Amino acid sequence: MKTLEDSLREIIALEGPITVERYMSVCLRHYYATRDPLGAAGDFTTAPEISQMFGELIGLWMLEVWNGMGRPAPCRLVELGPGRGTLMADLLRATRLLPDFKGAPTVHLVETSPSLRQRQQDALAESEFTVQWHDRFEDVPSGPILLVANEFFDALPVRQFLGTNRGWCERLVGLDDEHLILGLRPEPEPALGKPLRLGDVLEWPGVSVDIMGTLAGRLARDGGAALILDYGYWGPAFGDTLQALKNHRPVDPLQEPGEADLTTHVDFHRLAQAAATQGARVHGTVTQGEFLQALGIETRAEALKARATPAQAADIDRALTRLTERGPTGMGELFKVLAVTHEAIQAVPGLPALPFSS
Repeated sequence: MKTLEDSLREIIALEGPITVERYMSVCLRHYYATRDPLGAAGDFTTAPEISQMFGELIGLWMLEVWNGMGRPAPCRLVELGPGRGTLMADLLRATRLLPDFKGAPTVHLVETSPSLRQRQQDALAESEFTVQWHDRFEDVPSGPILLVANEFFDALPVRQFLGTNRGWCERLVGLDDEHLILGLRPEPEPALGKPLRLGDVLEWPGVSVDIMGTLAGRLARDGGAALILDYGYWGPAFGDTLQALKNHRPVDPLQEPGEADLTTHVDFHRLAQAAATQGARVHGTVTQGEFLQALGIETRAEALKARATPAQAADIDRALTRLTERGPTGMGELFKVLAVTHEAIQAVPGLPALPFSS
């Protein structure tokens, strides 16, 4: 049977080396179309799968923002890359605290994977809300939006450039004796100027910037708020952050293309710039741990433990620690939170009220 690697070798043999961005795009399209990558049997685990507290707190965040917007109805409750639907299911359950919200939104899930769409349908089968699926955010109907994107931007392809004596030369994926290898475009990218240090790697998230620009333009026009949670940094910064995970273990990104999850760290500064350019207001960033603590995750954990068995209480404590843990590899510190809103929304829960300025 012909593999994706066979197809990539044929493309490169015919057209020449391809960009890292194109390589990631081809691999990720195949990867998400052919499996459910989440959970113990998959390749990685996301925060909503760790504990219901994560989605519930985001649901309360959405209620607070919706209330501050003047309770618009109708509005669109949107999730980009909704995984198994766990986050949305927990979020919707939390919104029952404000009965008036029930009649306001329709739910819109932006998902291209057939297997994940099926998992989302199962998770939301008992939902009281109307749920629609879309291939692109642009297909979500007009109107004010409340949007969440958890571990969405890290799975979008990026271009990579290496600092050389000639300038910033783009990294390419080519062939060496039928094996995929990294190389460089001979001519530098003139728009990038000269690197300060040879050997630095510059990542350009053009796809992410375009999506954020579209999203922020929608918010500036129709109103609403978007909450972005992902692992990353506040740039500018240099470094090769391309990584691959298979069976919860790091693997070579060029080995078994399309069979491992490919990600890069999100440059939140570039996302903020893209949003501000469209006239949206930017809030944050803060770490995920700080955000969840500001929303009351410890209080929620105690409430859950009050009616839990000792074993369940221990699981709740472990989940709380994992979601908020500090340190360079702790999810609570590595993951950052950014909100983008209509300019009229001057403050949102858990994030600095000051707007972004470049």
